[in-house]
Amino acid sequence: MLRLGLAIGLVRLSAALFMPAGAAAVPPGSGQAALLTAESPPVHSAPLPEAAPRTACNGHAKLCDRRYSDVTMIGTHNSAFVGDTPFHNQFVSLTEQLDMGVRFLTAQTHNRLGRIELCHTSCWELDVGPLSGYLHELAHWMDQHPDDVVTLLLTNMDAIPTQRFDKDLAAAGLTKYAFRPGGRALGRDGWPTMGQLLDGGTRLLVFMDYHADLSQTDYIMPEFDYFWETPYGITDDQFPTCSVDRPSGGDAGRLMGLMNHMLNFKLGDIVFPNMLDAAKTNSLASIQKQVELCKSQGKPQPKVVLLDWANIGEAQKAQQVLNAL
Repeated sequence: MLRLGLAIGLVRLSAALFMPAGAAAVPPGSGQAALLTAESPPVHSAPLPEAAPRTACNGHAKLCDRRYSDVTMIGTHNSAFVGDTPFHNQFVSLTEQLDMGVRFLTAQTHNRLGRIELCHTSCWELDVGPLSGYLHELAHWMDQHPDDVVTLLLTNMDAIPTQRFDKDLAAAGLTKYAFRPGGRALGRDGWPTMGQLLDGGTRLLVFMDYHADLSQTDYIMPEFDYFWETPYGITDDQFPTCSVDRPSGGDAGRLMGLMNHMLNFKLGDIVFPNMLDAAKTNSLASIQKQVELCKSQGKPQPKVVLLDWANIGEAQKAQQVLNAL
């Protein structure tokens, strides 16, 4: 009996070592160990359990089943220009903006000495450094927050080729998160849900105001194929307009809305951001009033409410209220 047992054991060991690839048909994680030979009956394992539903998308379970286009986001205008002079637009860093709940970022870029630089209007006026450093900071935050969808809108008035932006985005490790529209412009009703973006690992959406080229860089989307904007440079604290400023003739029913809710003041012909009235401008009442104006004109609720000095006022509260959270 001992010899017989040893012989059977050797046969089984040989079969395990020399079994042709593909002979085993036990799914990983089935909890069953089986040695299949040509004469063995098929093994039927229990189906794998479905993945648990997401408990949060951008901090809230209710957002997971909503289309990206149906989630209103507070955005930071010129998010990289952090300081307290008339040339700045934010008081707190990019990381602090994200930590407080901002999920829509804008960054103004310029070409300087062959490098993409973050400059306000021109690099002699304000230069806060290369885009690459900003992107690395964003990547670090996104690596630590896998349940958040973030949107980045880049301005490109210097017509820098998108391949150069792609190089900086790739070096920062952000392209692995990029959403790719597949060469088509999605209407408001054609977007994935927030949960689908997260499940697909495509949780960074990159737009560019001018000179985007999907044939060259397939994830940097032309802003005005997807968004319309209200006028900017407003100096009236009542924000009395929700007209389509860009693109010319833009269809507010098909495109997502970006509401420029930044108050400015004029010195001569020059417009500066109004930091002294930031608390009032960024109050829930002021934001809601302009949103309701848009809706009263038959336009959908704006996708983005863009603010200066976003840590002042009630930006977070407004984001909660506008999303009925």
